[in-house]
Amino acid sequence: MGTTGRPDRRRTRDTYRQVIALTGPLLPCVSFLGRLPTATVQFGSVLLVARTSGSLSAAGLTGGALALGQVVCGPVVGRLADRHGQRRVVLAFSLANALAVASLVAGALAALPTAVLTLLGAAAGGTMPLVGPLARARLVALARRSGAPESTVGAALSVESTLDEMSFVLGPALVGLASVLAHPAYAMAGAALLVAVCGTAFALHPTALTIAPAPENQHPAHAPAGTEPPEDRASARLPDAPASEDSAPTRARAAAAAEAGARERARVPAAAVTALAPMPRCVHALRASLALQGAMFGACQAGITALTARLGQEEQAGLVYAAMGVTSAAAGLAMAAVPARFGLPARRRLATAAAFVLSLPLLRTHGLAGLYAVVTVLGVAYAPHLITVFGLTERAVPPARLAEAMAFATSALVGGQALSVAVTGRLTDSYGPRAAFAVASTAAALTFVIALTARPTAHSGRAAPAPHARVDDDPTESFRRG
Repeated sequence: MGTTGRPDRRRTRDTYRQVIALTGPLLPCVSFLGRLPTATVQFGSVLLVARTSGSLSAAGLTGGALALGQVVCGPVVGRLADRHGQRRVVLAFSLANALAVASLVAGALAALPTAVLTLLGAAAGGTMPLVGPLARARLVALARRSGAPESTVGAALSVESTLDEMSFVLGPALVGLASVLAHPAYAMAGAALLVAVCGTAFALHPTALTIAPAPENQHPAHAPAGTEPPEDRASARLPDAPASEDSAPTRARAAAAAEAGARERARVPAAAVTALAPMPRCVHALRASLALQGAMFGACQAGITALTARLGQEEQAGLVYAAMGVTSAAAGLAMAAVPARFGLPARRRLATAAAFVLSLPLLRTHGLAGLYAVVTVLGVAYAPHLITVFGLTERAVPPARLAEAMAFATSALVGGQALSVAVTGRLTDSYGPRAAFAVASTAAALTFVIALTARPTAHSGRAAPAPHARVDDDPTESFRRG
């Protein structure tokens, strides 16, 4: 057993080395620091407004507006990145977000009215540069372009999900630490500085230029007359050649036309032909899964907060939630070791079933030690489901709309969490933490049902022989194609 384990570990390390080699070690560090403000400002805005105004209602409205701004504008940011390239979009939104967060801090410290703080919160959420989703789209696109095997693409998604988990563990912890030692405004100001510096660095990284924007006018169905693809124009010119196909001028003309076509194809991104391709309907089920996953996050957060408060140990809530994030991140990194024959749909079903089963003990949890134990084990099911759904999304959508799809998926996750926190927070006031945990288990059950019934298809624009054009459902069943 030991001898078989060592090759597996070596293979996993080699796979992660291939992922890092795609971008170099700097980009993962920059993208992690660039996405940290997203996790910081959500929790920080609530603590900041609560501290400065003394009103939990005003704090809730501000935090809710911030989450709503991110949910609504997130897909827009992704779509702009697909259309105009990541560099310009991330650069503009990073600077705008830094200004918006700084304005929210200044407004809270100046004790502005709740309506103004709500608008400032919405601006802070709506201008988020979404470094996480765009980094995921960039890394996957680089892996596809390099012809990397499917295991490397899966490892890339694992790395990105792990960085997300780490940011959402560290962000609230830093806010809590700043709140205890000084004031939440320091954490928010740090987030504004971080998004300006690291968001800019992420935008200016050389890999941003490798993800070329896909112009709308390149779609064949909408191309004006006379704008055939280069290879078609080259072949269209060949009949004008002299009748003797074996003559030297004919061969020279054909070679020159082929070379010109190759140069023009090199200038036009391959993904451009799908710029206007519609999103497949199967992505709606994937987004619903992520929204339910977010609802489970939110319900667990509300239940953990309520239970620790009932036990008189409110300060433990953040640590309990962090414990769940740590095991989730570890499980995400371990996904690279899962055999390729165990396909994404099967992984998705197993992860959702595990999330449902492992959430049930929450309903019988009454003490702090038991709470730590249950949520730590429950975290193992989270990242595998997220990684799998992002992987299925990447295969289902047109390549030229990958950033938009990743941003929309993240918005679904955030939206589900925000709505769940708002609803379950009220339920815990009336029925206690068990009500919130019941919502979490119900969301997990619905996610499992979707995993059993929905069958996402691979995008029809992918070539059949490509390694990413099909995903095995299980060792004997092919991934169903549309």
